[in-house]
Amino acid sequence: MARPDNLARLHHMLDAAQKAVEFSRGKSLEEMRHDELLCLALVRLLEILGEAARGTAMSLQERYPEIPWREIISTRDRVAHGYLDIDMSIVYSIVAKDLPPLITHLERIVAQESG
Repeated sequence: MARPDNLARLHHMLDAAQKAVEFSRGKSLEEMRHDELLCLALVRLLEILGEAARGTAMSLQERYPEIPWREIISTRDRVAHGYLDIDMSIVYSIVAKDLPPLITHLERIVAQESG
């Protein structure tokens, strides 16, 4: 069973991933590029996802190697510090391709860690 702070961070990760997928549902890359509010929201949600991942204990990360912890954290660092160079096609790809399976894994992990 995860410590309460780890469980909270897992919930934050799951919530951010779910919102990003929900907000972008049915949107093409071009539609997204023309929706500044959506772009800002997706970038912020990737920051939250990465920051929550960074805060989880290494022991938790080691128990779940199917989660790409380092990639999630480094994506957060790229969008937070390289905000002038954000490639929205990469953001779109992450949201469309990488987050749905991540959500599935996180839902399972949250259930397991909740006891």
